[in-house]
Amino acid sequence: MDALWLLPVLPLAGAVVLLVGGRRTDSWGHFLGCGTALAAFVVACAQFVTMLGADTASRAVNQTLFQWVPVADLRVEFGLQLDQLSICFALLITGVGSLIHIYSVGYMEHDLDRRRFFAYLNLFLAAMLLLVMADNFLVLYLGWEGVGLASYLLIGFWQHKPSAATAAKKAFVVNRVGDVGLVIALMIMFVEFGSFEFDVVFAGIESIGDGTATAIGLMLLLAACAKSAQVPLQSWLGDAMEGPTPVSALIHAATMVTAGVYLIVRSGVIFEAAPAAQMAVVIVGAVTLLFGAIIGCAKDDIKKALAASTMSQIGYMVLAAGLGPAGYAFAIMHLLTHGFFKAGLFLGAGSVMHGMNEETDMRRYGGLRVVMPITFVTFGLGYLAIIGVPPFAGFFSKDKIIEVAFASGGVSGIVLGCAALLGAGLTAFYMTRVMLMTFFGERRWGQDADPHESSRVMTWPMILLAVGSVVAGGLLTLGGALTHWLEPVVGEHHDELGVPVWVVTVTTLAVVLVGVAVAYRTYASAAGIAREAPRDVSVLTTAARRDLYGDKVNEEVFMRPGRALTTAIAVVDDRLIDGAVDGSAKSVGALSGRIRTLQTGFVRSYALFMLSGAALVVGVMMAVRLL
Repeated sequence: MDALWLLPVLPLAGAVVLLVGGRRTDSWGHFLGCGTALAAFVVACAQFVTMLGADTASRAVNQTLFQWVPVADLRVEFGLQLDQLSICFALLITGVGSLIHIYSVGYMEHDLDRRRFFAYLNLFLAAMLLLVMADNFLVLYLGWEGVGLASYLLIGFWQHKPSAATAAKKAFVVNRVGDVGLVIALMIMFVEFGSFEFDVVFAGIESIGDGTATAIGLMLLLAACAKSAQVPLQSWLGDAMEGPTPVSALIHAATMVTAGVYLIVRSGVIFEAAPAAQMAVVIVGAVTLLFGAIIGCAKDDIKKALAASTMSQIGYMVLAAGLGPAGYAFAIMHLLTHGFFKAGLFLGAGSVMHGMNEETDMRRYGGLRVVMPITFVTFGLGYLAIIGVPPFAGFFSKDKIIEVAFASGGVSGIVLGCAALLGAGLTAFYMTRVMLMTFFGERRWGQDADPHESSRVMTWPMILLAVGSVVAGGLLTLGGALTHWLEPVVGEHHDELGVPVWVVTVTTLAVVLVGVAVAYRTYASAAGIAREAPRDVSVLTTAARRDLYGDKVNEEVFMRPGRALTTAIAVVDDRLIDGAVDGSAKSVGALSGRIRTLQTGFVRSYALFMLSGAALVVGVMMAVRLL
């Protein structure tokens, strides 16, 4: 455990060498990037094995690296912590991250700035590891901002494209809104507890008022909404697909967008002490899982369809996390399985684009299963996992979330369960649509296109992720492996479902089959695809293709009123505050100017003033004497 610090430091060192070394590292920079990621994965595996060999009470370890903030009453140590929750993230970040690094060697082979790309990937891994391994909220915030920086750099990596530069700026701005929430939460923590340490904050949360606890919870939720692309701060995720596809796989599928889920689960004690904030988490998750699924049903861009899917799947995780101890473990389970199948799906999409001259419109695909068999099989396994077909990974994790949603009880439980069930049906529909439009039907690509299978350096990571998509769910569920593993961190809780589990399972599978059947009937033929291609066929389709007007709502509700407010403040500042200050200065200046006219420099003028003054004094004295 003394090597704990190596986890974030290894990729950080790789990033520093590649950025400082510049063009001199171009020829071998990608090897260094992959090597540091793999080395961090080896360290994470070693730490995991060490934790397995320890008893439950001593598995969690802390390591203080140095005193970070020694200011007045504020003492913050730069410390790391590895417990049952953070090791799950560390293995996911370094494992899936290493596969994406290797895939990128082939995907970015002809890019002149490949070395810089790997530097940014390494920087992201370091920041994400710091985020999940922090032992206090301030160090977590440092990693949180580092992740935001790396995301900005990677989304805008091809900054010569105006769309990429705009998307990076949009992601940066939206995430800053969430960061404000995290900063406010930190301020409240310092005022109330005088510390940012997890243990101190969690131990004292019951002693503060409900209103204060709710404020902290809502601010943490705001931060999570931005980082995990949840309503109402979801609008940046679709545009972020302008970055290279490995970026989408690493940041916007497997790791960064799960940071909000980690924050909620890690801060579970705070949300349990603030029922209103906890209910807000549940509502955000339920709304977003449907929001993203509806958008995914109408996207023709393969990456944007998968981005909408990511938004929806993270919604499932947030919903489960909002259900408290009953859902924490299943939120993390779905997060881990999602890391495998969604990263695999994005890499498969990148393979398709690589073979189709970077074409992203699925209406110009079709029949690719014949010319890209490995991509087809690996993508297909990820497809079966995400829609929840047994025994694939998504079946185990998503079904558990649906079960705990129904088990939450009352009318709200029925509503949440039905929302999660509907989301499963929509997921089956839009993912079947993606499969059919991409790999089946007639070939719709132009004569100049020459689709072909990707190189082995790209297909092997896809194969390994596909294996994870098949077995991860079963391994995590077997004997309650993950739930028991996480109990020391997230607690133990069991809800009675009220009906046999098999009823929910059969119902979910039936809904999934309906979604598959509807998509097959609509898109199994070229006519079905062509019918929708020329124009939007319904109001709902139009809205979905425009992201349910998320940008428009944000503009009307937040941007325009905010701009009007800042304009009004500027007017008050300019005319009232600056006017008073400037008016005082002008008055003094005018008075000084008039007085300055008396200073002529002529002796006769000064003699006249002296004579006049003396005469005035004599006159006053005589008047006083007479009176």
